[in-house]
Amino acid sequence: MQWKSLGVQGARVFTPTVFPDERGLFVAPFQRDPYAGAVGLPPFPLAQTAHSRSRRGVIRGVHYTAAPPGMATYVYCARGRALDMVVDVRVGSPTFGRWDSVLLDAEEFRAVYLPLGVGHAFTALEDDTVMSYLLSGGYSAEDEKAVSVFDPALGLPVAPSPPPLLSPRDRSAPTLAEAREAGMLPDYATCLELEAELCSTVPGPTSGPAR
Repeated sequence: MQWKSLGVQGARVFTPTVFPDERGLFVAPFQRDPYAGAVGLPPFPLAQTAHSRSRRGVIRGVHYTAAPPGMATYVYCARGRALDMVVDVRVGSPTFGRWDSVLLDAEEFRAVYLPLGVGHAFTALEDDTVMSYLLSGGYSAEDEKAVSVFDPALGLPVAPSPPPLLSPRDRSAPTLAEAREAGMLPDYATCLELEAELCSTVPGPTSGPAR
């Protein structure tokens, strides 16, 4: 598995080896050792897995979790194609207000790691695009926050065609500046402390399944 840093402090993109044969293919989008080497922390304890299915033109985000408790995320596309966007909403971060994007699909199975406190959005480029998530925490409505994907100060690569489809919450989300003024954004130093504490228990090694 290969990896590289993204333009948001601490975020990474991973590209696993895909093994095709006459039956189809096998791939491991998450691998513990490459993750630990890239992130510099053991994998966060897994609290929940999730997936979303979206039609072409759907935009989800920019979502983040209040810190505390915060949530770290590892996401890949299991079906279809999506433009994945990582947005730094952590006040005090050296890359605050910056973003990066990665094309995720079900051919190369790239995966994105978002440190605790970082914002996440994607736009589905095909019908029935499935995004799969590994999450360090469970859903808590009062802790789930959003900033506007249309914030002109962010300048995210949101295509006007097809007409984007968003939830009412995402469509009415505040700009980054409005969220900061309201005290809604996570603090960078606090996020680092929370994630280090979260990852302080190192799980034992495991072996992968046979292809």
